[in-house]
Amino acid sequence: MTGQDKWKVAIVGSGNWGSAIAHLVGKNVKARSDRFDTEVKMWCFEEDFEGRKLTEIINEKHENVKYLPGITLGDNVIAEPDLTKAIEGANALIFVLPHQFIGKTCEQLQGKIPAHAKGISLIKGVDVKDGEIHIFSEVISAKLGIECAALSGANIANEVAAEAFSETTIGCRDLDVGKKWASLFETEKFRVAVNRDVLGVSLGGALKNIVAVAAGFVDGLQWGNNAKASRRCARVLVELAIDATPFFALEFFPGTEPETFVQESAGIADLITSCLGGRNRKCAEAFVTTGKPFDQLEKEMLNGQKLQGVETAKELHQFLKTRGKVDEYPLFTFVYRAAYEGVKPDSLTAHI
Repeated sequence: MTGQDKWKVAIVGSGNWGSAIAHLVGKNVKARSDRFDTEVKMWCFEEDFEGRKLTEIINEKHENVKYLPGITLGDNVIAEPDLTKAIEGANALIFVLPHQFIGKTCEQLQGKIPAHAKGISLIKGVDVKDGEIHIFSEVISAKLGIECAALSGANIANEVAAEAFSETTIGCRDLDVGKKWASLFETEKFRVAVNRDVLGVSLGGALKNIVAVAAGFVDGLQWGNNAKASRRCARVLVELAIDATPFFALEFFPGTEPETFVQESAGIADLITSCLGGRNRKCAEAFVTTGKPFDQLEKEMLNGQKLQGVETAKELHQFLKTRGKVDEYPLFTFVYRAAYEGVKPDSLTAHI
């Protein structure tokens, strides 16, 4: 393989999930140096940690001591606080940052990325503006003029970083490119499937976070496992895996493949994982038990990470309202109203 064929990888983002991915990628580029440049730059939003710059600590200890303590990133993963320097020379960009920041980040990158570069979005959410809705791989493609795949699955970052077994899905319209992305991420314990359904992979990862909030409400109310499995509460799962998400996807994202939500890790597997664990379920449980608002819980519980479920519910509600479709998606609507309009979580079974 020639030098031109090699991918030089840059990671745009360095939080909990970004650092977990850096752990995998740092190992794989060394092991597969015929395909990848062995140095990986990781853009890190600069902040102080215990009186020092976080990037300095990462590069000294090869560990993100704030967002992923105890996990070695490898001496070939270089934290870089300057976004332009982080992506300099890169032709394979991994976008893994809170979806609230992707627009501004892409604006800073415009004109600085070669047209032949490839991108992949690990961002879970949707972009809603002026009554239109897009997945973030589409946003990245439009703003940067590059092809962008998507990765999503039942992937709790700490477990992936600890190399516990898990699976994920890459959606990429060019399967050969998708397979090369897979070789960048896949290990014996992190298995990667590839298909062409970028839309389905992205939507499964975005909308399951809303359902995880509803599952957290049930835990906070201490209704127990019988309630979770009851006919009414089981609709939390059914609405996403069999009804709401595929219906939503097919209505607003023509070309989505419904099978993705059932057969791939990006579908029902990710849903189940998120409803059993993860930050959205955890914060929603605390929302019920403490009475604190979500923005306060985010600050107190997430160590600088962002809570995606309620933000996605808000954006989705805005979109559905402009289309006159709010009542057609009762679960999504309920989570929004509980988070932002004071609807009591214990009225869940009356709304779904």
